[in-house]
Amino acid sequence: MKRLTSYEGLHCANCGASMQGEFCHECGQSIHSVLKPVHGMFEETLETVLHIDGRIVHTLPPLLLKPGFLTLEYFSGRRVRYIAPFRLMFVLCLLSFFVFHLAVDQFAGKIQTNGRPLVYVNSGAIDSAASPAEVRKALQHELEGLQRAEQSGVLPQNVLDKIHAGTQELRQKASERLVALGEAPMSAASLAAPLPAAPIQSPEATDTEDAVPRKSRHRTFEQESQPIQISWLPDLVNARLTALVHRFYTNWQTFKHGDAAASAEAKQRMISGVFSTLPPTMFLLMPVFAGLLKLFYVFRRRLYMEHLIVALHSHAFLFLWLLLCTLLAWLANWLEPRALWVTYPLNWLERILVLWAPIYLLLMQKRVYRQGWPMTLLKFWFIGWCYFWLLMIALMIAAALGVAH
Repeated sequence: MKRLTSYEGLHCANCGASMQGEFCHECGQSIHSVLKPVHGMFEETLETVLHIDGRIVHTLPPLLLKPGFLTLEYFSGRRVRYIAPFRLMFVLCLLSFFVFHLAVDQFAGKIQTNGRPLVYVNSGAIDSAASPAEVRKALQHELEGLQRAEQSGVLPQNVLDKIHAGTQELRQKASERLVALGEAPMSAASLAAPLPAAPIQSPEATDTEDAVPRKSRHRTFEQESQPIQISWLPDLVNARLTALVHRFYTNWQTFKHGDAAASAEAKQRMISGVFSTLPPTMFLLMPVFAGLLKLFYVFRRRLYMEHLIVALHSHAFLFLWLLLCTLLAWLANWLEPRALWVTYPLNWLERILVLWAPIYLLLMQKRVYRQGWPMTLLKFWFIGWCYFWLLMIALMIAAALGVAH
């Protein structure tokens, strides 16, 4: 039972008003002093965390399972027990894109880049060497390539393990070839030695057969990197666009025509750039979506702020939905080699979530705006169609900016 406390005779230390509770009704200052023992600060921090956790428990289940409930509660004035719409959308947006980025990085480490493995160990030059000197030269060349790939800093751990295994394989092949040529095999210390330091080569130090394509690409790059001059734009904007195009072309050419390590690094840089531009893009789309709702429900005489609350809650649901779908896919992929039977219910649950998203948004629109089903379905289709193309345009712009990262 909560204990009743009397504040009679107490006055606010800030404005001197008579206290009627823990907070002054004139200036809002708390009656409690900030000068307290450390255990008091710990208790206050714990209470704040538990209070936030309580609001999460009251907010997330209805956000996922009860379309329009949080919006109607907000319109009715019952707001204290729920997380504020913008804060809810903001946190879920960052969290969902963060988890989705991690999942993309993990899955990207298991696939190939441009149809080529991230790391390719080629012992053909060692096997075809005609003298011990050629064997050692071919071995050194392959080890330097593996060293450059390892030092790129973008390869996942499973690929780094393949590099170490490939190193031992190359040295073993070289030792066997030396024996075949009448030389002494490599010592155990040489077989277990770390990778040699990779020399720093200039961009011009390329093979003869690759010199012509590189020069051709260089000429094409110079032709496409002409400064952008749009007469009605300021010089600063034109310079910014020129720099973006330059970085876009550089990243793309490195991804398409660079070696495996450089291509993987460019790919990782572009993916990180895309995900860094996605949250601001979604924040810019929020008022646009609210404007669409205002346009299609202009005769409902609702304020733009009400439509913005609907937009915030609907996007918060979509970010929560994306987070759950990503976690389920991640969990199913992790459990597949360990417990295959568990992946079947997880896959079905993911399919149910995919179907639930459009149903949820339709029910939310019906419950918030209280129109008949024919008009709700018609407006839902038109709003969805318009917003889909706006979203595609925004995502393409975000992707272009990300590639130019």
